[in-house]
Amino acid sequence: MASRSDTFENLLLMTDSYKTSHYRQYPPGTEYVYSYFESRGGKFSETCFFGLQYFIRRYLEGVVVTQEKIDEAEPLVNAHMGGAHFNRAGWEHILHKCGGKLPISIKAVPEGTIVPVKNVLFTLVNTDPACYWLSNYLETLLVQVWYPMTVATSSREQKKIIAKYFDSTGCPRSEGSPELAFKLHDFGYRGVSSVESAGLGGAAHLINFMGTDTLAGILLTKRFYLEPGMPGFSIPAAEHSTITSWGREREVDAFRNMLTAYPTGLVAVVSDSYNIYEACEKLWGTELRQMILDRDGTLVVRPDSGEPKVIVVEVLTILEKQFGSTTNGKGFKMLPPQIRVIQGDGISY
Repeated sequence: MASRSDTFENLLLMTDSYKTSHYRQYPPGTEYVYSYFESRGGKFSETCFFGLQYFIRRYLEGVVVTQEKIDEAEPLVNAHMGGAHFNRAGWEHILHKCGGKLPISIKAVPEGTIVPVKNVLFTLVNTDPACYWLSNYLETLLVQVWYPMTVATSSREQKKIIAKYFDSTGCPRSEGSPELAFKLHDFGYRGVSSVESAGLGGAAHLINFMGTDTLAGILLTKRFYLEPGMPGFSIPAAEHSTITSWGREREVDAFRNMLTAYPTGLVAVVSDSYNIYEACEKLWGTELRQMILDRDGTLVVRPDSGEPKVIVVEVLTILEKQFGSTTNGKGFKMLPPQIRVIQGDGISY
Protein backbone atom coordinates (compact mmCIF):
# COMPACT_ATOMS: atom_id res chain seq x y z
CA MET A 1 0.00 0.00 0.00
CA ALA A 2 1.31 3.45 -0.92
CA SER A 3 2.18 5.77 1.93
CA ARG A 4 0.65 9.23 2.26
CA SER A 5 3.90 10.72 0.96
CA ASP A 6 3.36 8.79 -2.31
CA THR A 7 -0.14 10.17 -2.89
CA PHE A 8 0.88 12.57 -5.66
CA GLU A 9 3.80 10.60 -7.11
CA ASN A 10 1.97 8.68 -9.84
CA LEU A 11 2.45 10.53 -13.13
CA LEU A 12 -0.34 8.50 -14.74
CA LEU A 13 -2.78 10.32 -12.45
CA MET A 14 -1.32 13.81 -12.95
CA THR A 15 -3.76 14.83 -15.66
CA ASP A 16 -7.31 16.03 -16.18
CA SER A 17 -9.73 13.13 -15.90
CA TYR A 18 -11.09 13.49 -19.43
CA LYS A 19 -7.60 13.19 -20.92
CA THR A 20 -7.52 9.53 -19.88
CA SER A 21 -10.08 8.92 -22.65
CA HIS A 22 -8.34 10.88 -25.42
CA TYR A 23 -6.25 8.04 -26.84
CA ARG A 24 -9.41 6.80 -28.57
CA GLN A 25 -10.30 10.21 -30.04
CA TYR A 26 -7.45 11.02 -32.45
CA PRO A 27 -7.89 10.16 -36.16
CA PRO A 28 -6.79 6.65 -37.18
CA GLY A 29 -3.17 6.62 -38.22
CA THR A 30 -2.12 9.52 -35.94
CA GLU A 31 1.53 9.10 -34.96
CA TYR A 32 2.77 12.43 -33.64
CA VAL A 33 1.17 15.28 -31.72
CA TYR A 34 3.27 18.45 -31.55
CA SER A 35 2.10 20.83 -28.84
CA TYR A 36 3.29 24.27 -27.79
CA PHE A 37 2.97 26.60 -24.82
CA GLU A 38 2.70 30.38 -25.04
CA SER A 39 1.57 33.38 -23.04
CA ARG A 40 -1.45 34.76 -24.85
CA GLY A 41 -1.07 38.16 -23.21
CA GLY A 42 -2.29 39.99 -20.13
CA LYS A 43 -1.15 42.85 -17.92
CA PHE A 44 2.38 42.92 -19.35
CA SER A 45 3.71 42.83 -22.90
CA GLU A 46 6.61 40.51 -22.04
CA THR A 47 7.06 37.38 -19.97
CA CYS A 48 10.03 36.12 -18.04
CA PHE A 49 10.15 32.39 -18.76
CA PHE A 50 10.98 30.24 -15.75
CA GLY A 51 10.07 26.97 -14.05
CA LEU A 52 10.00 24.30 -16.77
CA GLN A 53 13.23 22.65 -15.63
CA TYR A 54 11.71 21.97 -12.23
CA PHE A 55 8.72 20.13 -13.70
CA ILE A 56 10.91 18.11 -16.06
CA ARG A 57 13.38 17.05 -13.39
CA ARG A 58 10.77 16.57 -10.67
CA TYR A 59 8.15 14.62 -12.62
CA LEU A 60 9.26 13.58 -16.11
CA GLU A 61 12.92 12.59 -15.92
CA GLY A 62 14.07 8.99 -15.76
CA VAL A 63 11.87 5.94 -15.12
CA VAL A 64 8.46 7.32 -14.22
CA VAL A 65 6.18 4.51 -15.44
CA THR A 66 6.15 1.27 -13.44
CA GLN A 67 3.85 -1.73 -13.25
CA GLU A 68 2.83 -0.67 -9.74
CA LYS A 69 1.74 2.75 -10.99
CA ILE A 70 -0.20 1.23 -13.88
CA ASP A 71 -1.94 -1.20 -11.53
CA GLU A 72 -2.77 1.65 -9.15
CA ALA A 73 -4.11 3.96 -11.85
CA GLU A 74 -6.33 1.55 -13.81
CA PRO A 75 -9.01 0.74 -11.22
CA LEU A 76 -9.10 4.32 -9.95
CA VAL A 77 -9.54 5.84 -13.43
CA ASN A 78 -12.11 3.28 -14.53
CA ALA A 79 -14.18 3.69 -11.38
CA HIS A 80 -13.93 7.47 -11.61
CA MET A 81 -14.82 7.60 -15.33
CA GLY A 82 -17.54 4.97 -15.18
CA GLY A 83 -16.12 2.46 -17.65
CA ALA A 84 -12.99 0.86 -19.07
CA HIS A 85 -11.32 4.08 -20.20
CA PHE A 86 -7.80 3.61 -18.81
CA ASN A 87 -5.16 3.15 -21.49
CA ARG A 88 -3.36 0.14 -20.01
CA ALA A 89 -1.93 -0.94 -23.37
CA GLY A 90 -0.44 2.49 -23.99
CA TRP A 91 1.22 2.74 -20.60
CA GLU A 92 2.51 -0.84 -20.74
CA HIS A 93 4.00 -0.03 -24.15
CA ILE A 94 5.99 2.76 -22.47
CA LEU A 95 6.94 0.41 -19.64
CA HIS A 96 8.14 -2.47 -21.84
CA LYS A 97 9.33 -0.72 -25.01
CA CYS A 98 10.75 2.45 -23.45
CA GLY A 99 11.90 1.08 -20.10
CA GLY A 100 9.40 3.24 -18.24
CA LYS A 101 10.89 6.46 -19.60
CA LEU A 102 8.66 8.93 -21.42
CA PRO A 103 9.16 8.98 -25.23
CA ILE A 104 8.92 12.76 -25.58
CA SER A 105 11.09 15.64 -26.76
CA ILE A 106 10.80 19.09 -25.18
CA LYS A 107 12.37 22.22 -26.63
CA ALA A 108 12.29 25.55 -24.81
CA VAL A 109 13.76 29.03 -24.74
CA PRO A 110 16.46 29.36 -22.04
CA GLU A 111 14.94 29.98 -18.63
CA GLY A 112 15.17 33.60 -17.57
CA THR A 113 14.67 34.77 -21.16
CA ILE A 114 12.40 37.78 -21.67
CA VAL A 115 9.93 36.92 -24.44
CA PRO A 116 7.17 39.10 -25.95
CA VAL A 117 3.71 37.64 -25.39
CA LYS A 118 2.12 35.52 -28.10
CA ASN A 119 5.36 33.66 -28.79
CA VAL A 120 6.15 29.99 -28.23
CA LEU A 121 7.98 29.33 -24.97
CA PHE A 122 8.33 25.56 -25.20
CA THR A 123 7.18 22.70 -27.40
CA LEU A 124 6.56 19.01 -26.76
CA VAL A 125 6.25 16.09 -29.17
CA ASN A 126 6.12 12.34 -28.68
CA THR A 127 9.06 10.43 -30.17
CA ASP A 128 7.36 7.03 -30.35
CA PRO A 129 4.52 6.96 -32.92
CA ALA A 130 2.55 4.57 -30.72
CA CYS A 131 2.43 7.29 -28.05
CA TYR A 132 0.71 10.08 -29.98
CA TRP A 133 -1.75 10.37 -27.08
CA LEU A 134 1.00 11.17 -24.56
CA SER A 135 1.86 14.72 -25.66
CA ASN A 136 -1.35 16.36 -24.49
CA TYR A 137 -1.79 13.93 -21.62
CA LEU A 138 1.11 15.84 -20.04
CA GLU A 139 -0.44 19.25 -20.70
CA THR A 140 -2.15 19.41 -17.31
CA LEU A 141 1.15 19.13 -15.46
CA LEU A 142 3.31 21.23 -17.75
CA VAL A 143 1.02 24.24 -18.01
CA GLN A 144 1.58 24.73 -14.29
CA VAL A 145 4.73 26.52 -15.38
CA TRP A 146 2.38 29.52 -15.65
CA TYR A 147 2.83 30.11 -11.92
CA PRO A 148 6.62 30.53 -11.61
CA MET A 149 6.59 32.35 -14.95
CA THR A 150 3.96 34.78 -13.64
CA VAL A 151 5.90 35.41 -10.43
CA ALA A 152 9.13 35.97 -12.36
CA THR A 153 7.37 38.35 -14.75
CA SER A 154 5.62 40.34 -12.03
CA SER A 155 8.79 40.49 -9.95
CA ARG A 156 10.70 41.86 -12.95
CA GLU A 157 8.08 44.54 -13.60
CA GLN A 158 8.24 45.63 -9.97
CA LYS A 159 12.02 45.75 -10.20
CA LYS A 160 11.73 48.08 -13.19
CA ILE A 161 9.58 50.46 -11.14
CA ILE A 162 11.93 50.30 -8.16
CA ALA A 163 14.94 50.92 -10.42
CA LYS A 164 13.25 53.95 -11.99
CA TYR A 165 12.70 55.66 -8.66
CA PHE A 166 15.93 54.36 -7.18
CA ASP A 167 17.81 56.25 -9.88
CA SER A 168 15.56 59.31 -10.12
CA THR A 169 15.88 59.97 -6.36
CA GLY A 170 19.66 59.73 -6.41
CA CYS A 171 20.22 56.41 -4.64
CA PRO A 172 23.76 55.21 -5.43
CA ARG A 173 24.34 52.01 -7.39
CA SER A 174 27.61 50.09 -7.69
CA GLU A 175 28.50 47.66 -10.49
CA GLY A 176 25.91 44.92 -10.82
CA SER A 177 23.43 46.94 -8.72
CA PRO A 178 23.56 44.75 -5.58
CA GLU A 179 21.77 47.55 -3.71
CA LEU A 180 18.74 47.16 -5.98
CA ALA A 181 18.74 43.38 -5.55
CA PHE A 182 17.53 43.73 -1.96
CA LYS A 183 14.77 46.30 -2.42
CA LEU A 184 11.88 43.81 -2.78
CA HIS A 185 11.93 41.03 -0.20
CA ASP A 186 9.98 37.78 -0.53
CA PHE A 187 7.82 36.86 2.45
CA GLY A 188 5.51 34.75 0.31
CA TYR A 189 5.93 31.31 1.93
CA ARG A 190 2.84 31.71 4.13
CA GLY A 191 0.75 33.30 1.41
CA VAL A 192 0.64 30.47 -1.13
CA SER A 193 -1.30 27.24 -1.37
CA SER A 194 1.48 24.70 -0.82
CA VAL A 195 5.14 24.11 -0.09
CA GLU A 196 5.67 23.39 -3.80
CA SER A 197 4.10 26.72 -4.72
CA ALA A 198 6.37 28.43 -2.22
CA GLY A 199 9.38 26.76 -3.79
CA LEU A 200 8.41 27.68 -7.34
CA GLY A 201 7.37 31.23 -6.52
CA GLY A 202 10.34 31.77 -4.24
CA ALA A 203 12.78 30.55 -6.88
CA ALA A 204 11.13 32.73 -9.53
CA HIS A 205 11.56 35.81 -7.33
CA LEU A 206 15.27 35.06 -7.08
CA ILE A 207 15.68 35.69 -10.79
CA ASN A 208 15.22 39.39 -10.08
CA PHE A 209 16.05 39.88 -6.39
CA MET A 210 18.26 38.36 -3.71
CA GLY A 211 16.23 39.10 -0.58
CA THR A 212 13.99 36.26 0.59
CA ASP A 213 12.57 34.56 3.64
CA THR A 214 11.16 31.69 1.57
CA LEU A 215 13.53 28.81 2.28
CA ALA A 216 11.57 26.57 -0.10
CA GLY A 217 12.74 28.78 -2.96
CA ILE A 218 16.36 28.36 -1.88
CA LEU A 219 15.99 24.57 -1.74
CA LEU A 220 14.32 24.35 -5.13
CA THR A 221 16.94 26.55 -6.78
CA LYS A 222 19.81 24.50 -5.39
CA ARG A 223 18.32 21.05 -6.00
CA PHE A 224 16.64 21.49 -9.37
CA TYR A 225 18.77 24.26 -10.89
CA LEU A 226 22.05 23.13 -9.31
CA GLU A 227 22.87 26.58 -7.93
CA PRO A 228 26.26 26.07 -6.24
CA GLY A 229 26.21 29.21 -4.13
CA MET A 230 23.59 30.92 -1.98
CA PRO A 231 20.97 32.46 -4.27
CA GLY A 232 19.14 34.50 -1.62
CA PHE A 233 19.70 36.06 1.77
CA SER A 234 17.84 37.20 4.88
CA ILE A 235 18.60 38.87 8.21
CA PRO A 236 17.55 38.52 11.87
CA ALA A 237 14.11 40.03 12.27
CA ALA A 238 11.39 40.26 14.91
CA GLU A 239 7.76 39.29 14.61
CA HIS A 240 4.84 40.42 16.72
CA SER A 241 5.00 37.38 19.00
CA THR A 242 8.61 38.05 19.99
CA ILE A 243 7.86 41.71 20.73
CA THR A 244 4.49 41.37 22.48
CA SER A 245 5.78 38.53 24.67
CA TRP A 246 7.58 41.25 26.64
CA GLY A 247 4.29 43.08 27.32
CA ARG A 248 3.34 46.63 26.36
CA GLU A 249 5.13 48.24 29.28
CA ARG A 250 8.37 46.51 28.29
CA GLU A 251 8.23 47.11 24.56
CA VAL A 252 11.32 49.28 24.83
CA ASP A 253 13.12 46.35 26.49
CA ALA A 254 12.09 44.11 23.60
CA PHE A 255 13.53 46.67 21.18
CA ARG A 256 16.71 47.03 23.22
CA ASN A 257 17.10 43.26 23.29
CA MET A 258 17.08 43.18 19.49
CA LEU A 259 19.90 45.73 19.34
CA THR A 260 21.85 43.86 22.02
CA ALA A 261 21.31 40.36 20.63
CA TYR A 262 22.43 41.51 17.18
CA PRO A 263 25.08 44.19 17.85
CA THR A 264 26.28 44.42 14.24
CA GLY A 265 24.82 44.25 10.77
CA LEU A 266 21.22 44.51 9.65
CA VAL A 267 18.36 43.76 12.02
CA ALA A 268 14.66 44.37 11.36
CA VAL A 269 12.09 45.02 14.06
CA VAL A 270 8.32 45.13 13.65
CA SER A 271 7.27 48.28 15.47
CA ASP A 272 3.48 48.57 15.28
CA SER A 273 2.53 46.07 17.99
CA TYR A 274 0.94 48.86 20.02
CA ASN A 275 1.55 52.32 18.54
CA ILE A 276 3.87 52.78 15.59
CA TYR A 277 4.10 56.55 16.10
CA GLU A 278 5.11 56.31 19.74
CA ALA A 279 7.52 53.50 18.93
CA CYS A 280 9.30 55.66 16.35
CA GLU A 281 9.30 58.90 18.32
CA LYS A 282 9.67 57.86 21.96
CA LEU A 283 11.30 54.43 21.87
CA TRP A 284 13.52 54.30 18.78
CA GLY A 285 13.82 58.06 18.46
CA THR A 286 14.44 58.96 22.10
CA GLU A 287 15.26 56.18 24.56
CA LEU A 288 17.24 54.04 22.10
CA ARG A 289 18.42 56.78 19.75
CA GLN A 290 22.05 56.90 20.80
CA MET A 291 22.28 53.11 20.95
CA ILE A 292 21.14 52.97 17.33
CA LEU A 293 23.54 55.67 16.18
CA ASP A 294 26.47 54.00 17.99
CA ARG A 295 25.66 50.59 16.59
CA ASP A 296 27.82 49.09 13.81
CA GLY A 297 24.98 48.27 11.47
CA THR A 298 21.49 49.28 10.38
CA LEU A 299 18.19 49.02 12.23
CA VAL A 300 15.27 48.48 9.86
CA VAL A 301 12.01 49.71 11.35
CA ARG A 302 8.97 47.80 10.09
CA PRO A 303 5.49 49.31 10.17
CA ASP A 304 3.23 46.35 9.45
CA SER A 305 -0.22 47.89 9.18
CA GLY A 306 -1.99 50.89 7.76
CA GLU A 307 -2.12 52.27 4.23
CA PRO A 308 1.45 51.90 2.88
CA LYS A 309 1.55 55.20 0.97
CA VAL A 310 0.45 57.00 4.15
CA ILE A 311 2.12 55.13 6.98
CA VAL A 312 5.57 54.91 5.37
CA VAL A 313 5.72 58.67 4.84
CA GLU A 314 4.53 59.33 8.39
CA VAL A 315 7.14 56.97 9.83
CA LEU A 316 9.90 58.52 7.73
CA THR A 317 8.86 61.98 8.88
CA ILE A 318 9.03 61.01 12.55
CA LEU A 319 12.39 59.28 12.14
CA GLU A 320 13.80 62.28 10.32
CA LYS A 321 12.67 64.53 13.15
CA GLN A 322 14.36 62.30 15.72
CA PHE A 323 17.49 61.25 13.82
CA GLY A 324 18.00 64.07 11.34
CA SER A 325 18.67 63.73 7.62
CA THR A 326 21.02 64.76 4.85
CA THR A 327 20.21 65.85 1.31
CA ASN A 328 21.65 63.89 -1.61
CA GLY A 329 22.81 65.20 -4.96
CA LYS A 330 19.29 65.14 -6.42
CA GLY A 331 17.75 67.00 -3.52
CA PHE A 332 16.15 64.09 -1.69
CA LYS A 333 16.39 63.53 2.05
CA MET A 334 18.31 60.54 3.44
CA LEU A 335 18.12 59.14 6.94
CA PRO A 336 21.41 58.31 8.70
CA PRO A 337 22.77 54.94 7.48
CA GLN A 338 22.08 53.42 10.91
CA ILE A 339 18.32 53.44 10.35
CA ARG A 340 15.99 52.46 7.52
CA VAL A 341 12.34 51.49 6.98
CA ILE A 342 10.73 48.45 5.35
CA GLN A 343 7.02 48.17 4.62
CA GLY A 344 5.85 44.58 5.07
CA ASP A 345 2.10 44.71 4.50
CA GLY A 346 -0.13 45.61 1.59
CA ILE A 347 2.54 45.64 -1.11
CA SER A 348 1.57 44.64 -4.64
CA TYR A 349 2.20 45.77 -8.19
